[in-house]
Amino acid sequence: MVAVPFLGRLFFREYVALIGSLILILLEVVIRVITLALPERAIKFFYNRSRGIFNLLSSTQSKKSRANSKPITDPIAQAHDFVDLCNLFGFYAEEHVVQTEDGYLLGIHRLAWRHGEEDKRVNTGPGSLQKKVVYLHHGLMMNSEVWVCLTEKERCLPFLLVEKGYDVWLGNNRGNKYSKKSVYHSPASNAFWNFSIDQFAFHDIPDTINYILETTGRASLSYIGFSQGTAQAFATLSIHPTLNDKVDVFVALAPAMSPPGLANGIVASLVKTSPEVLYLAFGRRSMLNSTTMWQAILYPPIFVRFIDLSLSFLFGWHAKNITPHQKFAAYPHLFSFTSTKSVVHWFQIIRNATFQMHDDEVQGPLSVADGKRYYKVAKFPTRNIRTPIVLAYGGSDSLVDINVMLKELPKHTVATEIPHYEHLDFLWANDVAEQVFPHILDALEFNARSDEPKTKEVNHVKPVNRAHSSTGHQPPSYSEDERVNPKAPRGPGAKGAISRKAIATSSSADSDRGVVHLDDTRSSDSPAQSSFALESKPLQRSPSGTSISSHASIDTHVGAGGITIGAGKSAGSVVDRENSGSALLDGMNHSKKKGKRR
Repeated sequence: MVAVPFLGRLFFREYVALIGSLILILLEVVIRVITLALPERAIKFFYNRSRGIFNLLSSTQSKKSRANSKPITDPIAQAHDFVDLCNLFGFYAEEHVVQTEDGYLLGIHRLAWRHGEEDKRVNTGPGSLQKKVVYLHHGLMMNSEVWVCLTEKERCLPFLLVEKGYDVWLGNNRGNKYSKKSVYHSPASNAFWNFSIDQFAFHDIPDTINYILETTGRASLSYIGFSQGTAQAFATLSIHPTLNDKVDVFVALAPAMSPPGLANGIVASLVKTSPEVLYLAFGRRSMLNSTTMWQAILYPPIFVRFIDLSLSFLFGWHAKNITPHQKFAAYPHLFSFTSTKSVVHWFQIIRNATFQMHDDEVQGPLSVADGKRYYKVAKFPTRNIRTPIVLAYGGSDSLVDINVMLKELPKHTVATEIPHYEHLDFLWANDVAEQVFPHILDALEFNARSDEPKTKEVNHVKPVNRAHSSTGHQPPSYSEDERVNPKAPRGPGAKGAISRKAIATSSSADSDRGVVHLDDTRSSDSPAQSSFALESKPLQRSPSGTSISSHASIDTHVGAGGITIGAGKSAGSVVDRENSGSALLDGMNHSKKKGKRR
């Protein structure tokens, strides 16, 4: 059909779904207006009645469970801000303000002091404690609170990193709870909300990183992103070449780049429709403003149930790995403001299946020309990223298509699958400390640079040269330094950042880019002192000729003195895949033999 916005983009059934979704949006607006017009006494009456009905219908076991968890969950759920949440666990938090080049004021947070270090200076020059810097960034419609609203300190990544001796910073996007201010525009104006992922990539992330490095005096930091926080890093590192020298490793949790789409057909129809329809439905300022109102007037268990149903409706998630009391504590901190334009940007990415910049060229209602023939939206050149990349994705996450993502990333990318995990599990799952944190700590240990000369020698795994795999073709070059020296060790793959009891299998494309798919059987040992094994046998080509499998037997020990690697009884033994066709990797002295790490 002709590419007219209201005729050529949707099928008939999708128009029915679109009309249905617009009716639901209109109904929600009407209910919200009526609710806001009611006196406070009436709202309290309905709140108490809903609580009574819910408790009446609840089982005795359910009511007992809520009563037992209430002393733990209520203080977290009712905490006003990031600082309050940290105080609950005895951590001192600093608040900072970053002014971006285009005038937005971003509130960011810092956790740099272990218990007992509150009176000491950290990263403030000579005489202060010198610590490596880690920067964490949240996902879509979130803020920095999602990292610290857990019911146990041991499952809280920022607290763990602080106790491990890191200087931890947590960022916030423009427009959210901590960054709703600009020197040029009022939040009440459309101009303030005229931003998308482009502005996050061109301003928010690089300006925040530069501020952190200037404040701490460090040359580089490690970046950990969740969901959209990973997309912002992909975009930022791809368009700022010099920023790659300031980020020593990028850990992407539940990475987002080009999601395959939404599970529900009604909402999927909104993805395909014209942006003007979305702006008509949601306005041109912040998205889903009414969420905070519903949170305030709904009884907490009802609100939690409402969120669970919404996640299932939109994405097909069931949140079985997150305990009920964790939901009671965390869901009140789940939502924060963002622009409608940033959501429209994601819809464009999903519709075009391309991680691209925002398309400002909107066709007119009477246009019949095929605009794609004369206009192409710029893609984020993610293959140019030189920073080591470590991906951790969920096997049950409907927003991650790992095969599509890996085609757009440089060959030094390392991917790790947590088979049963969904999207939010990387933040709040009951076993996140055992399933996810060890991968993060390994990546930081293997890649984080220190401004001080290293005094300890560390053995690393030699990278497998994939330039001459049995697929018979030369892999593409992704960056200038890789074209010059394709055998140079780069990123996590070059340092053995993944060492688990696993069976590593890779397709022909995966074998070229250093991707390892893992079936993790890690125990709940302390992340600082863990042992892993990797089983091995000679490479075998599948009958179809499209895949390669390898199994390696390597024992790796991570301890306070560094990393030791052994194969059987002879540590550091090696069989190079390029020379002998085996997947056994040899130990490599990291200190002076390989020169300075880039």
